[in-house]
Amino acid sequence: MDITRNHFALFELPVGFAIDRKALEAAYRQVLSQVHPDRFAAAGDAEKRVALQWATRANEAYRTLNDDVARARYLCELRGIALGIETSTAMPVAFLMEQMALRESLEDAEQAHDRGALEAIEATLGRARAAAIREVAVSLDGPADPANPTAAVEAVRKLMFLDRFAADVADALDRALASEA
Repeated sequence: MDITRNHFALFELPVGFAIDRKALEAAYRQVLSQVHPDRFAAAGDAEKRVALQWATRANEAYRTLNDDVARARYLCELRGIALGIETSTAMPVAFLMEQMALRESLEDAEQAHDRGALEAIEATLGRARAAAIREVAVSLDGPADPANPTAAVEAVRKLMFLDRFAADVADALDRALASEA
């Protein structure tokens, strides 16, 4: 095995955003069964270190490919598409306006301790996230335009934004449930 291979090659999966999670899980288990440090308990120190490196590499690759945002970011990296998340926060105005409205709704629902409203926001966010996933898949798995990676950058950034907001909504729901108890 070559430890420098990309995550998809490590698990012998096609490179793309759309991923067969069952195939990923099976491939992960297969690789881990070959390199798990427990299999090298009686081996020398060098072999143990190599096994540990492989197991660490397999775990990192699995976590990356199993997470939609991490997989999208990784694909962009593989394709040389700079997301520029550290230097640019540009997003479409309509998207930002929608997010601001949802954020205000979240604050209102939290202040009112309205679990039903929080659940409605969570559902709205789930639909928006599903649409963003489709957008990421089209931008990363569709016909590539290396001269114009804007669609992929915008789609991945939207997904990242939605995931962060989803975490805030989940926290608000947890607080609402805790206050009901």
